[in-house]
Amino acid sequence: MNETRKALTPQEKWEQATIANNFIFYKVMRHNPDVCKELLEILLEFKIERIEMSQEEVIDIDFASKGIRMDVYVKDADGLKAYNIEMQTTDTEELPERARYYQGVMDVDLLKSGQQYKELKTTYIIFICLDDVFKKGLAKYTFENLCLEDGKTKLGDRTQKVFYICKNYDKLLDARQKAFLRMVTQNSSSDDFTRRVGGLVENAKRNTQWRQQFMEWDREMAYMRAKGRKEGAQEKAIENALNALAMNLTAEQVAQITGLSLEQVQDLMAKVTAPA
Repeated sequence: MNETRKALTPQEKWEQATIANNFIFYKVMRHNPDVCKELLEILLEFKIERIEMSQEEVIDIDFASKGIRMDVYVKDADGLKAYNIEMQTTDTEELPERARYYQGVMDVDLLKSGQQYKELKTTYIIFICLDDVFKKGLAKYTFENLCLEDGKTKLGDRTQKVFYICKNYDKLLDARQKAFLRMVTQNSSSDDFTRRVGGLVENAKRNTQWRQQFMEWDREMAYMRAKGRKEGAQEKAIENALNALAMNLTAEQVAQITGLSLEQVQDLMAKVTAPA
């Protein structure tokens, strides 16, 4: 007999959290710029002189636009490059679109009024994913804009989007990349960097202020997920009601079938039968 697995409480989630937890990842990287810099160097395979942390957690485009929280958004001290790095533990099936949106938001943030487009920084958007979101078996997917006609001419817009797939870490050749991705999947430390990160994770979990922030954040996320499920169920019920009304069922029958109230069904009926 299958038993329903009990959902973890926020306290249990906090106690069991590892670097794979996006809240912990954010806190460790944001409050330890030297560690964030080293991780960027490991993943991108080039040296970075110095980074500057963004002071804002949310970049707002305008009142009507969607602001986004950049988990770790940093800029090169030389003013030539910018980086966004995130831990993605769930495949939301929209990461490519999310990367596109992040790119646009970063560009708006980086290009000041009166500057020319050539003054845009070279940007890197990095997603550390548990599962293979592209399902091609690679451990690393790097994307740049290429000409479709010859398959090799680069657009040269100086943007790069990189997806690391933790479950495929064994396919990586670089030992340090492999060690970090193994840490994400197995919570194990195998070199100096991952041991240091592991220590910072434990320090973060002893921070009572961050613990409280996590509790509030987790409750808000749970509320938003429940709200989304409720709204999705409501939209499906309305869709089913419209289909039933098209089959000339009575309002009472439609209400019984869909779970909508009689008043809601009658309102839908009035809208679909109203003259154009």
